[in-house]
Amino acid sequence: MAETGISSIDNDRNGAGGATLATSIYGQIRSDILSGKLRPGEKLRAEFLRDRYQAGNSPIREALNRLSVDGFVTREEQRGFRVATVSKDDLRELIDTRCWLEETALRKSIENGGTQWEEGLVLAFHRLSRVPRSSQEKTFERNPEWDDLHRAFHMALISACGSRWLLGFCEQLNDQADRYRRLSSESYPDRDPMQEHRTIMDAAIDGDADRAVEVLHEHYRRTGDIILESDFDFAAE
Repeated sequence: MAETGISSIDNDRNGAGGATLATSIYGQIRSDILSGKLRPGEKLRAEFLRDRYQAGNSPIREALNRLSVDGFVTREEQRGFRVATVSKDDLRELIDTRCWLEETALRKSIENGGTQWEEGLVLAFHRLSRVPRSSQEKTFERNPEWDDLHRAFHMALISACGSRWLLGFCEQLNDQADRYRRLSSESYPDRDPMQEHRTIMDAAIDGDADRAVEVLHEHYRRTGDIILESDFDFAAE
């Protein structure tokens, strides 16, 4: 029975159901990597993945190939896949690259502007402001809803840049930065993230590109510095 079930999953790979399953597996593995359930450097063995995600080899391999392109897993010649490692140098490079690309995207968005972009940005900020970062009151526990809305705000900020390629690269860097934030489990007690977001939004809507870029860079680099100075385990270095 079990072999028949796996075979039917693999055979369905050529149809719409197989593509849907691979997308679902991709999302589950990606979520487990972001949350730290799959640790940096962990070997992704086929048997373990089949059991964990109740799927056959084909959709799992497709999901892993997509995750490799996105930088969440690495492929080793003749040795399969591993969760991508983390390091201080990688985080610094990630922040630098994100600042470079998002500066361009933000300046173009402010230049293109328009009522629809402004309204979308204000709405994204409003939604973010109504949700707490922590899902617990007494102790910090990351709130997945806040994470999603935080991502939506930063993408809304650069959404009018006019380049789907640039947006795609920025989105990929956003996801990688989010991985470091989630792995570090920092609560940032000595900062006011919502005020930082409001300052960025106000500068962008006012059309002050230089100021908007300045505070956006400060926002990203402050987060990076907190992670680098924390007790985050960079054992993979």
